[in-house]
Amino acid sequence: MAIRQKMYQPKNAELKPEWRVVNADGKTLGRLSSEIATLLQGKHRAGYVPYLNTGDYVVVINAEKIRVTGSKLEQKKYYRHSGYHGGLKETTLQELLATYPERVIQQSVKGMLPKNTPGKRMLSRLKVYAGESHPHSAQVSQNQDTAE
Repeated sequence: MAIRQKMYQPKNAELKPEWRVVNADGKTLGRLSSEIATLLQGKHRAGYVPYLNTGDYVVVINAEKIRVTGSKLEQKKYYRHSGYHGGLKETTLQELLATYPERVIQQSVKGMLPKNTPGKRMLSRLKVYAGESHPHSAQVSQNQDTAE
């Protein structure tokens, strides 16, 4: 008779999320998004379990300087619906980058996260900013002090 080992069950006290800053300057959208999704899910940690939010907080800066390959700027389209009859709005990637560059990364990462309750909580830990500055410098610097 084989003895089955119990799976590791992380405790809430052990789940200490860190704050990470990712600079999007010159990085490709899809590759950056998959890297961010891995950090948000906690797959980079040894205590990863798929049914808990074991990931970190991720602050993305310079979202306006992201790169895309090919002719995606003109061809890629984003759709949203107002809920009213004929309320379908269509926007290209180029228009969205010009007006709301944060939404491009937000929607790209959202598509790579699980579509359940922990996935919504993971997405709430993503903070995206178009420029260089962000209001989370206290959390990030506190995280640097504890890591050293």
